[in-house]
Amino acid sequence: MHRLNAWLRRHPMVVDSAWAAIVLLIGLVPNDNLPDEGWRFDADVLVALVLPALMVFRRRYPDVTVAAATGLGVSQVLADVEPGGSSIAYLVFAYTGAAFGQKWTSRLALTAGLSAGPLLFWQMHPMKTVHESSGHYVSRPYGFGEAALITLLMTTPFILCWAWGRLTRVRRAYLTELEDRAARLERERDAQAKVAVAAERARIARELHDVVAHNVSVMIVQADGAAYVLDNSPQQAKEALGTIASTGRQALVEMRRLLGVLRTSDTAEEYVPQPGVEELPELLEQVRTAGLQVDYATSGHPRELPRGVELTVYRIVQEALTNVRKHGGPDVHARVAVDFGERELAVLVEDDGRGSTDEELASGGTDGLGHGLIGMRERVGMVSGSLDVGPRPGGGFRIRAVLPLKAAH
Repeated sequence: MHRLNAWLRRHPMVVDSAWAAIVLLIGLVPNDNLPDEGWRFDADVLVALVLPALMVFRRRYPDVTVAAATGLGVSQVLADVEPGGSSIAYLVFAYTGAAFGQKWTSRLALTAGLSAGPLLFWQMHPMKTVHESSGHYVSRPYGFGEAALITLLMTTPFILCWAWGRLTRVRRAYLTELEDRAARLERERDAQAKVAVAAERARIARELHDVVAHNVSVMIVQADGAAYVLDNSPQQAKEALGTIASTGRQALVEMRRLLGVLRTSDTAEEYVPQPGVEELPELLEQVRTAGLQVDYATSGHPRELPRGVELTVYRIVQEALTNVRKHGGPDVHARVAVDFGERELAVLVEDDGRGSTDEELASGGTDGLGHGLIGMRERVGMVSGSLDVGPRPGGGFRIRAVLPLKAAH
């Protein structure tokens, strides 16, 4: 049954043809009340044939068929052709004009429906039979009140059909709007899902780069130092190997945290809190153990920060110090300063090493100055901050980030 209904909705002319056949049969039933006049009988047959033919195409060409049916009805009244069984089709066209036609077609159908009652009353000239006191029955015209009531009753079916068609149009437009909204929401959902996936990939890429670049660089420095002093100072080599082991374990913990976030969002809470400003001394101590001289200073009034800002500060300092070890050269000295302002947090990381060339900054060809700086800019952008990166006037390299904060109470 569902398939049949769906097929009929896709082929409306089949349904209209079936109803037109019924109207045609009703219209061709002979009317014994009509006089046997050739032209009158031919006119009745013509109306009985034309109206069903228009019904077949009413949904494909609603404007043309409604206009043609209206003209045929007016001609039928002017030619004094009495309505037959096929005249029920005029109700169908009142519905068609309101449901499927353009605005002017709907107005035409409404006007024709309002005019149908008075025109039909005028055409039929109804008379009422009155019994007089003399005992005779005479025919007299209806009074104004009676004529108005009869006219209203004749007009009502046309108005109801037009209103039904209007309701059908509104309902169809509402369903179409719902379908469009559902399709639009589905497209927006897919687009948001793609954006979320891209953002998550970028975040994971930043995390992986920060973890791997920092910890592996420390391990490489310690491994080179251990190999250099292995013969002359076994104790220093042993300490370097211990640093390598602890750094590797820390990197493994970070990797497991990221992998846990990738596997399921339910386990993400097991790995918080993430590193923040309070963990900076531990980070700097690890860097000093690796052989990089770093000074650390804070100013302002330290306070609790949003987790996004905390992680951004930590990763900026971590990546900046990784770049210093990679590109600063021998005997480089670095300085880290964190300033807690009233409405912003400033992070400064600078060194006195050899810095980097303009070509490296432009191309991002090195690992530290390529993906690292990109990750920094993305992190700072996520918290609506600003990042200033470039060589120092007196030599070395300088990274300064300003992150907006709420005013301290």
